[in-house]
Amino acid sequence: MKVLKPLGLAGILVICIVGSMIFPQNAKAQDSLLTYEHPDRPPTMEELLKWKEVFTYKVKFGFFKLGEVKTTIIRDTTYQGKKIWWLRTVITSNSGIPFVGKEENHYNTFMVETDSMPYTKLYWRDDLDEEEFESEVYEFDYENEKVYISEKMTPVDTLSLTEPSSSGQLIFYYSRLFAGTDKDYRLPVYLERKKGYINATNSTKIERRNYDAFEEPVETYFSKGDADIDGPFGFRGKFKAWYITDDLRVPAEAHAKVWLGNVKVQLIDYKKERR
Repeated sequence: MKVLKPLGLAGILVICIVGSMIFPQNAKAQDSLLTYEHPDRPPTMEELLKWKEVFTYKVKFGFFKLGEVKTTIIRDTTYQGKKIWWLRTVITSNSGIPFVGKEENHYNTFMVETDSMPYTKLYWRDDLDEEEFESEVYEFDYENEKVYISEKMTPVDTLSLTEPSSSGQLIFYYSRLFAGTDKDYRLPVYLERKKGYINATNSTKIERRNYDAFEEPVETYFSKGDADIDGPFGFRGKFKAWYITDDLRVPAEAHAKVWLGNVKVQLIDYKKERR
């Protein structure tokens, strides 16, 4: 039974929320990785992309661990004559969860950096546990205002494209441009052969929270939103998210409702280095 769907966040994260599939659950990132040179404002895309960040999250339902999510921008490259960034999220399931079994899905996005909203040029999913590559592909053709959708290398649908959009993964970066402000955002998303939106409301309220990635509690900003798209583990609907108050607004946690019920996505390891 398949339950891992195209990545949505907050989904981040959520699930988002989004290398080796054996992730160290007890790894400790150094608190010095968090910098506070301009904590009064969120980062720009240019500032975010100066760093190679690697995030590892655990996904929990009550006391049960559903799986892990690992997200990073692998590198920059060229696609159709444009400089793009290759964003990859790897989701692995806990094989002990009933009706889930062993799953290992890779979600990939070629995105274009802009001064305002980054946008997707190409999205594809690889189902490694079933040895299916490019099991789902979304090609964004802005010149002709079309999104071409293929499954297992066979064209299945074409949708209209009227604005800069995403496959869902970009929420991981786009949301950070607003974290810690009183500004809302609306992200167009194409998933499940449909167009939907992720809407979010942000806050300047600060809360101290604990994460396995850090030895001490960290200060976070809170946001909440609603997604009318289907994401991993059946994610859809209202969600909550927390971002660290550092210069890069590191995504630390998300709560969302999935097919099992309410789940939590929490940061267990964080690394960064200059590109």
